[in-house]
Amino acid sequence: MSVLTSIGHLPLRRWRDDVTTTGIVLMVLWAIAGIGIVYAVSQALNPEHLTEYGGRVISGFLLTIRLVVSSVAIGAVISIPVAAGRLSSNRAIGALAYAYSYFFRGTPLVAQLFLIYYGAGEFVGVFKAAGLWWFFRDATNCAILSFAMNTAAYQSEILSGAVRNVPRGQREAASALGLHRLVILWRVVLPQALITALRPYGNEVVLMVKASAVASIVTVLDLMGQTRFIFSKTYDLSFYLLAAVFYLVLVELLGRAVDAIERRITRHIRRTERA
Repeated sequence: MSVLTSIGHLPLRRWRDDVTTTGIVLMVLWAIAGIGIVYAVSQALNPEHLTEYGGRVISGFLLTIRLVVSSVAIGAVISIPVAAGRLSSNRAIGALAYAYSYFFRGTPLVAQLFLIYYGAGEFVGVFKAAGLWWFFRDATNCAILSFAMNTAAYQSEILSGAVRNVPRGQREAASALGLHRLVILWRVVLPQALITALRPYGNEVVLMVKASAVASIVTVLDLMGQTRFIFSKTYDLSFYLLAAVFYLVLVELLGRAVDAIERRITRHIRRTERA
């Protein structure tokens, strides 16, 4: 019996070895590509331009991080009631949640940004009367709001899909133990749903990092906005390459963070598999 078991595990072990080897090769290639990009940027940049405008690139990068973090955090809060609506058995609530998700996922982000930023100007009197004009006259605030409402639609679909993916038997077993519905949701459903949702959440944050570049169209001086400004002064295309490197680094760091979180929250699953 032990011989048969060991033979049965041979293909699996070979597959794991192949995956490990492939991962090492890809990491080496990625490191070589990264070194090549850094070298190309260092050779292309004009030292005088970098000294003069390097601070603007850093400030734009920090503003990009602020845009992404704020919009994703606010979007996560908005997505909770929308996801609850998508899961609701009430047809009216479900229809409203679906309409919200359908509109923001089905229309371009740049169009949503224009509707909020330029559309707010059509209702100056209303916003002033409500004491909200200070918010809508700032392009950065409009960008954060439009990004948050957009990502909330995607996050609500991720969350509701992950909740649906939890086996119904888990809820029924917890209910049979006499647990309250909120306790079941918090202690039973959400921990399992978040494991399923983690990767899609990570992909959504990465997409928001790249989509945040459209904020520069409405005069927000994020990383892309600062790059456009510098290019208008210097006509130095290498700053666009530098901006691409900053975006690439941010995306890579996010990917590593998601990997670390996934390893942390699924360690009990790996222990069970090894046992």
